[in-house]
Amino acid sequence: TFVGEPEAVVEAAFQGIKQAAELIDMSKHHGEHPRMGATDVVPFVPISGVTMEEAVEYAKKLAKRVGEELQIPVYLYEYAAVTEERRNLANIRSGEYEALPEKLKDPHWKPDFGPAQWNQHVAKTGATVIGARNFLIAYNVNLNTTSTRRANAIAFDVREIGRVKRIGDPLTGKKVLDENGEPVRIPGSLRKVKAIGWYIEEYGICQISMNLTDIDVTPMHIAFDEVVEKARLRGVRVTGSEIVGLVPLKAMLDAGKYFLRKQKRSVGIPEEDIIKIAVKSLGLDDLKPFNPKEKIIEYLIDADEDKKLVDLSAREFANETSRGPAPGGGSISAYIGALGVSLGTMVANLSSHKRGWDDRWDYFSQWAEKGQKYKDELLRLVDEDTAAFNKIMDAFKLPKNTEEEKQARQQAIEEATKYAISVPLKVMKTAYASMEVMKEMANTGMEASISDVGVGAMAALTAVRGAHLNVRINAKSLKDEQFKQQVLAEAKEIAEKATQLEAEIMDIVNSKLD
Repeated sequence: TFVGEPEAVVEAAFQGIKQAAELIDMSKHHGEHPRMGATDVVPFVPISGVTMEEAVEYAKKLAKRVGEELQIPVYLYEYAAVTEERRNLANIRSGEYEALPEKLKDPHWKPDFGPAQWNQHVAKTGATVIGARNFLIAYNVNLNTTSTRRANAIAFDVREIGRVKRIGDPLTGKKVLDENGEPVRIPGSLRKVKAIGWYIEEYGICQISMNLTDIDVTPMHIAFDEVVEKARLRGVRVTGSEIVGLVPLKAMLDAGKYFLRKQKRSVGIPEEDIIKIAVKSLGLDDLKPFNPKEKIIEYLIDADEDKKLVDLSAREFANETSRGPAPGGGSISAYIGALGVSLGTMVANLSSHKRGWDDRWDYFSQWAEKGQKYKDELLRLVDEDTAAFNKIMDAFKLPKNTEEEKQARQQAIEEATKYAISVPLKVMKTAYASMEVMKEMANTGMEASISDVGVGAMAALTAVRGAHLNVRINAKSLKDEQFKQQVLAEAKEIAEKATQLEAEIMDIVNSKLD
């Protein structure tokens, strides 16, 4: 699995297919997984900044090039398919590599690109399927058995297509047919899931190998728990699982929160902690270490970006601030706001786990989760404010030799200034909104932490006031008078509301301290 800009991904995929065609001889290949080519299937998955329609066009571009330059038969599938029958990969791959000589003779199965005849070259490369689809998780669950038969029985229990109904032995008995002579199937328990059982010699165990084709319908953690239960009923134990390729961050966070809720524990904890719970609960480190930075798509993309301010240690952040000119007051305000709501969130988590308050754990968990969202947004704004300042500096560096260049430069400065105003305004709004967590914890949270609520409220107000100063100073140089007056009025109103709310919170805090 690899992630990148569309053109680079197309080129990388082509080079991979070319290399596979040189190194792999399909006429000598045998294995467990269904396949029909040295490069079996190449799905384009839109992650961000690209539509499914665009992904389809890139898939077709690659398919055409592979067919013409590498002389490999290519079929288009899923969203790129030219006929409904070819949407499903299983239909195209039916009979696998061994069926290709006859399939290529059938006009109905003529490839979308490349040669439509069996020859020495095609015998070596096989055929390739290329398309565009939504995200699919290739997910394997590890079993404490070496019996492929038992593993397959569990796979048939859970996969959507289920198993063929038979008389007598469920694996070898006579098939039950319907009035049309087609096998009657007993559906499995998980929708949008494909599964088979196999033995992995490398690990010396069997696995349930699954494709989760729609994780909104059947997410990873539900598939795992269902396999655990079906395996238990057959006297088999699940020891862990593995993700093949990459996984979206949401899938890991959903899994972590699912297992936390089963324990009646707060889900309003940092993202890193939720992922640790997911890794341990799913046993993702059973066979080899699981590194979130290498397996989670969003983390992999972030790794290519410049180091962020929020990734610095507290000492490094302070040192960087002292060097100037950025980060400045806007970034510091956002960071103070993040610390403030973190204190409110801490009180919510402590209250959620307080002895004797077991019936209220979910209530406080919900407030902690709200707090985490405010915290994460404020941390994001730390770097966005500095980026906004840098945009202004870049605009000032533009050439101004001609009248046209001067106008373009002035327009760029004006737009960059508006952006530099909008960011601290976001800080104000977020920090003010975050104060709802502190107020609720002042009223209902455990009193032993009431001082932390007070510090959180004061920090939130400082964030609002600090960001307000940045709105005002950036607005001074703005030429658009209507925009200036509008944002100044909005910022002033937020600052006044935040001051009033902080006073209300501190009244509650002080009443419980006196």
